[in-house]
Amino acid sequence: MRLVRYGEAGAETPGMIDDAGTLRDLSGEVADIAGEALLPEPLARLAALDPVSLPAVEGAPRLGPCVGRVGKLIGIGLNYADHAAEAGQPVPPEPVIFLKATSAICGPTDDVILPPGADRTDWEVELGVVIGREARHVAEAEAMAHVAGYCVVNDVSDRGWQMERAGQWTKGKSADTFAPMGPWLVTADAVRDPQALRLMLDIDGQRMQNGSTETMVYGVAHLVHYLSHVMSLQPGDVISTGTPPGVALGRADTPWLRPGQVMEAEVEALGRQRNRIVAAPR
Repeated sequence: MRLVRYGEAGAETPGMIDDAGTLRDLSGEVADIAGEALLPEPLARLAALDPVSLPAVEGAPRLGPCVGRVGKLIGIGLNYADHAAEAGQPVPPEPVIFLKATSAICGPTDDVILPPGADRTDWEVELGVVIGREARHVAEAEAMAHVAGYCVVNDVSDRGWQMERAGQWTKGKSADTFAPMGPWLVTADAVRDPQALRLMLDIDGQRMQNGSTETMVYGVAHLVHYLSHVMSLQPGDVISTGTPPGVALGRADTPWLRPGQVMEAEVEALGRQRNRIVAAPR
């Protein structure tokens, strides 16, 4: 299934994209694509529906973040060996974990707003893993049973705050709109192998990132297992699993994001985002 949330920001309605690409209204079946709705039983009930029986949504409404009320947005740093190399960092012996404020989450076509003074803002297309069942101290062999599905996440990063100010990476990762998510949540049963997906990102039509999840240092199962020993994972939590090479930080000309540019992030089978870069209003 491809599950979506559509409508005005903060008042999104749950929906489903059928096989013909038609947006269908799910509000009569579930309150939101969030929390307990992502448990295996509610998802199985939605999967059993005939999409044609659901109301078609007219027009082209805004798509919001594909998961609502995200409790934790957990980032994984330096999880592609070639990205670690371009950042001048060694491959970490264990997953590097940081938290991104959930207030950074925005929709897949919303504007990305550069805060005042943000002159070193970067892009990072990533595979997002959405938790569907509580995970506490799970074995790696059992970890995938706790995954509801996958989505595109762009871990937009202010490298100045991240790398030049004292403290944690979270400061450079958490500005409003710095986590476009979606366009849709693809349930785990529809993704044959999360470790064999292409990731791409374009700036103004120029391909900047072109990688594959097969080169992740720590795969999805290991990350869910590992994180479940650090914190409990709840339905609707999202893990942003790291980015392949090609970010501005790793390029000789460091082409930081500027107002007026268009950023398009895509993960194979999970859809494509398109976000315009704008300056914060003064």
